[in-house]
Amino acid sequence: MSSEFDISRNITIGQYVPTGSFIHRLDPRIKLLAFVFLVLAIALNTSYIGNAIGLILSLYLFRVSKIPIKYGLSGVKPAIPFIIILAVLQLLFQGQIFSGGTVYFKFGFILITSESIRLVVVSAVRFIEIIFLSSVLTLSTSTTELTHSIQSLLSPLKKIKFPVHEISLITTISIRFVPTFAIEMEKMMKAQASRGAEFGNGGWWRIIQRTKEMFPIIVPLFNIALSRAEDLILAMESRCYTPGGERTTFSVYRAMAKDYLVLAIGLLFAFLLLFYPFPI
Repeated sequence: MSSEFDISRNITIGQYVPTGSFIHRLDPRIKLLAFVFLVLAIALNTSYIGNAIGLILSLYLFRVSKIPIKYGLSGVKPAIPFIIILAVLQLLFQGQIFSGGTVYFKFGFILITSESIRLVVVSAVRFIEIIFLSSVLTLSTSTTELTHSIQSLLSPLKKIKFPVHEISLITTISIRFVPTFAIEMEKMMKAQASRGAEFGNGGWWRIIQRTKEMFPIIVPLFNIALSRAEDLILAMESRCYTPGGERTTFSVYRAMAKDYLVLAIGLLFAFLLLFYPFPI
């Protein structure tokens, strides 16, 4: 049961691990651009080989960033029930849409073909790859760097009165609060368990039972989220934060040759996944 309370250890998105690796020292704008291109390429690739290449690349990035792959794999664990539900729904209800290829099973509206199986496998691998890439990005980039990089990349939109700073601030706050809420949920689960509540008696595949176990902590978690938001508002107001105001940044990023090289390699991989005609 102790593993049921290790929620914060299984949430890798939004945390920062300063290992001092080559990826950590890259310009955060370059990392964010490469991340966007790779995620788009992975989301649009429908081949087995293409997604296998994307998965290998995602795992290799953990090695380059000196972050344990085991730590990255722990971020997939909370998403396993969702991946299974999505796979079952796609297998049962998407067969009529993706009806090409060899028919393996047909009963009523249920149609399982080689193409529907491809959809299930590719969708699951895509989900895992995106979690890995998101983990590498946030584990190797601090929240401040993410804020400045998003604001810098979106700065041309200021000409059309787009709230660039506000959008970048909201995005980074959302990412930063993911591990915070995981820690709060872990505390509430331990408090409920000390009062006799049962958590984790069923396996992870017993989704309905595990959902019922989570109901007692949903309302307190929302209250904590609102309380945290209020504290954040008061902290920003005490520092005279004004939405839409002109402000400068303490850190000025300058991309170097190695940064552009990494961006070129990322674009090359993205174009490979998008346009290369993989046989399967």
